[in-house]
Amino acid sequence: MTSYLQKAGTRLFEKNLEQYRPEDPLYEFYTDNRGKQRRRKRAIPPGLSARDAKILKSVQRRAHYLDKGFSICGLRFGWAFIIGIIPGAGDVADATLNYFLVVRKARQAELPAWLVRRMLLNNAISALSGLVPVAGDVVMAVFKANSRNAALLEEFLRIRGDEFLKLEADRAQGKGQSVPAKDSQQVKPGAGMSDNAAATAPQQKTKFVSWSRPNRKEKERAANPGEMGRFVEDVELGVTSPSGEAKSSTPTVQKR
Repeated sequence: MTSYLQKAGTRLFEKNLEQYRPEDPLYEFYTDNRGKQRRRKRAIPPGLSARDAKILKSVQRRAHYLDKGFSICGLRFGWAFIIGIIPGAGDVADATLNYFLVVRKARQAELPAWLVRRMLLNNAISALSGLVPVAGDVVMAVFKANSRNAALLEEFLRIRGDEFLKLEADRAQGKGQSVPAKDSQQVKPGAGMSDNAAATAPQQKTKFVSWSRPNRKEKERAANPGEMGRFVEDVELGVTSPSGEAKSSTPTVQKR
């Protein structure tokens, strides 16, 4: 009877604990046609610039390996938990990695100050809980500050992409801006779009001309045996017109 109550209590505890556990920042789970649960990488929200999409992918990947890169007996943990086990130095290293690998990278997306403070608060909670021996490390592994920060970044960029698509639709229909100016200053729809133009602009390729011996195609193209160079010049002197008068004695140079 005691064993049955213990199992029931454990299941109830795990069910309540699952509500506080953030989702995987890199993968999402779905059910296929056969009823099997599978996972796939999260799709990038539409309407984002190439810069924001790249930042989001990087933050999601780093947060996944820091929080949920390993799985043992159904418990998922990452490098943050492994490093945090080391007393003292592990907690400092964990807090440093959380900031430099996730928060600092996310700030490159021009986030508002209140969102950055929220991310720093998650890191502070994780760092303070890690100071408690054993139990603190378990709380830190369950809290998963990096996954929470990645979720905050993804949701904010999703709103930014939606607002940008709304602005583009209003411009196409000739309407005024439907997004309030105060919200636009916070969300910054279209931020980083100038990077798109620079990344997608066609670059002119430089063609290097060799002045060494001609290749097979050049030999076949040459009409006369004397045409051995990369460029062939045809010089015509004193071309006579149909009336019998010479047009000019100036040589005409044609390049092939």
